[in-house]
Amino acid sequence: MRLAGLLAVLFCWAVLAAPPASAHVEVLGSTPTDGARLTGVPTEVRIQLSENVGVQKDALRVVDVHGEPVSEGRVTQGATAEELTIKLKPGLPDGTYLVHYAFVSADSHPVRGGFAFVVGDGPLMNAGGAVSDADGTDTGVDVLTRVVRWVGYTGVALAGGLVFLLYCRPTRDQVGRKVVQAGCVIVAVAGILALGVEGAYVTGAGLSRVFAPDLLANTLETAYGKLLVLRIIAAVVLLFAARRLLTSERETSAATNTAIIAGFVVLLSSAAAGHAITTKVMFLSLIADLAHYGSMALWLGGVVQLALLANHDDLAAALTRFSPIAKVSVAVIVLSGVLMSAAYLGSVSAVWSSTYGLLLLGKTVGFVVLLVLADRCRVAARQGIASGTTLVGVRTTTLRRVLVTEVTIAAAVLAIAAVVATTGTPG
Repeated sequence: MRLAGLLAVLFCWAVLAAPPASAHVEVLGSTPTDGARLTGVPTEVRIQLSENVGVQKDALRVVDVHGEPVSEGRVTQGATAEELTIKLKPGLPDGTYLVHYAFVSADSHPVRGGFAFVVGDGPLMNAGGAVSDADGTDTGVDVLTRVVRWVGYTGVALAGGLVFLLYCRPTRDQVGRKVVQAGCVIVAVAGILALGVEGAYVTGAGLSRVFAPDLLANTLETAYGKLLVLRIIAAVVLLFAARRLLTSERETSAATNTAIIAGFVVLLSSAAAGHAITTKVMFLSLIADLAHYGSMALWLGGVVQLALLANHDDLAAALTRFSPIAKVSVAVIVLSGVLMSAAYLGSVSAVWSSTYGLLLLGKTVGFVVLLVLADRCRVAARQGIASGTTLVGVRTTTLRRVLVTEVTIAAAVLAIAAVVATTGTPG
């Protein structure tokens, strides 16, 4: 409970002292400008962004009033890395032209919109109406994106149980090993699903376009797509390393080092595609995100393994060994969470005035509840050890109930985290 109080104090302090948060990438201007009336057809269209999103295929598209494309060639960067350009076909007639942009920002959020300009004396048509079908995210795709994120977080938490099996329970049963290996598989599968969904998510397409070859090719050209591929490979490597560590009689340094590197890459590929890289002090926020994500995996992975041990005689011993790891993990979660809240919220009012703040508040409440339940487990284990018992009868029943409740609430907290990851920060 003291840790929960400390969390609340640090959370309020960080938000009060935080500088203004950075928003997602924004379109700062364009050439031609929205609503411009020109005497001649320009050779290219340019948009100026607030950050470098790289070169993304089909990020810019120019059409006439009939929806026919009038742009040609690939999207390129302009005079600066933050500028995107697209060439127009030569010999175009006077008339209204509509520009549609759709790209993914550095933190994997889609940015879509449009504007119009006219050449000659014709009427200026509404660009928003002309591209309205691509301006919003399809509801089904939006839900699927968040479900895939949640599945990925769950897989990381299950795979985090590897540390528990290696250092907290000398006798590793088959169920615990399978859960860890399943976690690695889930991370890889979630990465594959994310690759297929991202294209439809960015362009505003429907579920029928998930895994569409052209959209998948576009995703693979983005930094986010490359990070997903890296995560999938790392998850597969972690699976084989974990299997080697959990089935061999002797722990080898090669397998251990491989597991550490692969696990780090899984965490880094997630942090590098999130809100952390949008802040002014990217290095610190990236470290905080990595620490937060990794500590979550160690703690929740251990909780899941403890729940599987509820009917075993060595539950008390495993709890005792896990307690120091859990304390350090929770402390890191608290401190890194405070730093990220300071970077992403920017003001106290953002806690209740923004969707992101409300979701973060709900996630914090769930985390506090988990701390209370964890404290109950610790007290029950300490009483059992002090009395010289093996935690049978009432104590075992209580622990089993509390641990199962912890796992259920943890799943809900991860679901909120998945929604938070796909919600824009205040700014």
